[in-house]
Amino acid sequence: MQTGLPGAEMPHGGSVKLVVLSVLLSVFMFQLLRSVGLRAFSMASGTYVSGTHSAAFVTCPNDTVAKELARGIVEKKLAACVNIVPAITSVYEWQGKIEEDSEVLLMIKTRSAKVAALAEFVRSNHPYEVAEVISLPIDQGNPPYLKWIGDTVPE
Repeated sequence: MQTGLPGAEMPHGGSVKLVVLSVLLSVFMFQLLRSVGLRAFSMASGTYVSGTHSAAFVTCPNDTVAKELARGIVEKKLAACVNIVPAITSVYEWQGKIEEDSEVLLMIKTRSAKVAALAEFVRSNHPYEVAEVISLPIDQGNPPYLKWIGDTVPE
């Protein structure tokens, strides 16, 4: 019994495998090709690709530690800018107890590709046993400012 359109032939096993392989490659390569294409468009047009840069946050016990870390981060080209926000209060659980401390917050603007190196620098130079280093991708912003971050922090 024949099914399908009249006159249509069933594809051979090799043809089916080729079609399946093509579909799989298309699906898996889409994201890579999309990001390469967006990056090329961004470079050609001067537009910003969401997530290229990140804002990272680090808490410090005091101004002295905050300034030393901020200066080292900028000197090592791990970030374009570090804002030091004084007098924050952190409430957290540590070793089974609820703690409350005055801290200083660093707001760090960098390339997303530099976050791992930034975290390593903070771990190596921070007095806390477990230093906070978290980052969020920058989706949008002032184009000249985002360009400045990219120009200041090498890839």
